[in-house]
Amino acid sequence: MPKDPYRYFIKRRTVKHLLADFCAKFNVTPESLFGSKPQAEIIKTKKAEIFLINKMPLIAKSDDDLFPTLLFKELLATFPKVIVDMGAVSKICNGADVMAPGVVDIEGEFHEKDLLLIVEERYRKPIAIGQALFDSNTMKKFKQGKIIKNTHHIGDAVWNLIRDLTGKN
Repeated sequence: MPKDPYRYFIKRRTVKHLLADFCAKFNVTPESLFGSKPQAEIIKTKKAEIFLINKMPLIAKSDDDLFPTLLFKELLATFPKVIVDMGAVSKICNGADVMAPGVVDIEGEFHEKDLLLIVEERYRKPIAIGQALFDSNTMKKFKQGKIIKNTHHIGDAVWNLIRDLTGKN
């Protein structure tokens, strides 16, 4: 991967396969999220690849794993949510995994390895996307220990690149 960000458009056929693979993970159709003929660009950096779909940074790829960015509100609205207390927010935004004592509530049903939206309790703003280490029923029983692996959070390399591109915080 290049050291500095490298940006270019992706061929339509490649876009079609990328979006089909991505949408299959979340059981949605590409047309419902992106329209019938989405344009796509890729920004490659040393740590990640960010896909701009219709000029919005909606998908990221790190370690060969595709995941939505925190700006992909249409898709994230369908995710199960884990509400964390305000004491856990700074730790999660610094890359820490989610620990059971910091969880206030769990909304929705999910399976192990599903992606979850992690939100703070006061305003319910998204702060991270994580991968469940247990299913929802098991996770609700935990009182201690790590329960969610932090995949993407406010302040990580992907977030900072998106912030630089869009000027949004």
